[in-house]
Amino acid sequence: MITVVGTGTGAAPSGDVLAGAELVVGGRRHLDAARLPEAAERVVLGPLAPALDTIGEYVAKDRPVVVLASGDPGFFGIVRVLAERFGPERLDVRPGVSSVAAAFARVGLPWDDAVVVSAHGRELRTAVNVCRTQPKTAVLTGPGAGPAELGAALRGVPRVLVVASGLGSEAERVERVTPAEAAARDWGTAVNVVLCLDEARALGPVRTVAGPGERPAGWALEEAEFAHRDSMITKFEVRALALARLGPRPGDLVWDVGAGSGSVAVECARLGAAVTAVEKTADGVERVRANAAAHGVDVNVVRGAAPDALAELVEEPDAVFVGGGGRELPAIVGACARRARRTVVVAMAALDRVPAAREALTSAGLSCDGVLLQSSRLAPLPGDVTRLAATNPVFLLWGVRPPAVVEEGVAQ
Repeated sequence: MITVVGTGTGAAPSGDVLAGAELVVGGRRHLDAARLPEAAERVVLGPLAPALDTIGEYVAKDRPVVVLASGDPGFFGIVRVLAERFGPERLDVRPGVSSVAAAFARVGLPWDDAVVVSAHGRELRTAVNVCRTQPKTAVLTGPGAGPAELGAALRGVPRVLVVASGLGSEAERVERVTPAEAAARDWGTAVNVVLCLDEARALGPVRTVAGPGERPAGWALEEAEFAHRDSMITKFEVRALALARLGPRPGDLVWDVGAGSGSVAVECARLGAAVTAVEKTADGVERVRANAAAHGVDVNVVRGAAPDALAELVEEPDAVFVGGGGRELPAIVGACARRARRTVVVAMAALDRVPAAREALTSAGLSCDGVLLQSSRLAPLPGDVTRLAATNPVFLLWGVRPPAVVEEGVAQ
């Protein structure tokens, strides 16, 4: 067996766990804190591959191995790697208190409704986008993805960061800072986890299912669910297909360009994505904000006319919906297509604009497809009978970046 011991928040493992171990693997601080058998071989964890090879040699000879890990090793920890390599049946896992549980305990908050995201060895942008949308997020940090980098990316977002360092040790620190304050400091290497909190919503309702807030029971909502001007709103049939092609999900950033009422922006936010809506009119900006508030989601609204306003948006989007543009549509679609990491969806009522929009998508290296959507809705007539009322036809184009380019994180 491979005994995997979570040391909790700084506690050393008991001697009985280590007794008889012939190989002990762990971080240097874990090995230094433990009372190891004198005859046991010690391997300091650095690169995983050599350590796994050594463990494999002992396992092949049925020699006992102990792996020391931080917190709960089954929670974003080494248990996954060990189970994949040696099989879960060979593991005897003894979890400690995870850094996430300890950090929330220090600030007196439940965390059954928290979203936990790891930025250790991963892109920080996913964690940032989750923090923008969720009222309670725990971010597991790593080199280049610590409190300073997280704070810099969240400037202007109404959040409080709780930085927990050295949990369980004599040097433990738990500090509340604004994103700007976090960005201005050097936090060193002792940070365990950063909690990102919207303090007004940090105590959510009692939960039945752990994790983020309940996903919407439906989408492609009726137009009546949104405030809009003179029926200037993406109809629900069009919105349904647009959402299917955009694929908004937690960790994504979506742009809604020419947002109008913000119906697409709000629906993407309801599905968990971080959303920036670009709208050129003052009343449109207020309408988008009001619709977002009415549906209980956060939408970052930028006032400006595309394509020029897009230059002010620093982060590259995963997906973009273009719902307005007029004569500037080809330039807007081109600007979005060059920056989108995954897909761009364009809705148009005018036949004449379709070829130029398609050319803008393909010129940016996206594969392009589309449909003409025509629908007729049931409408009542006198005498308790029903007719079909046709809606205006809409062209929907979508451009998709080739998978290999998406994997490399290249936006052409």
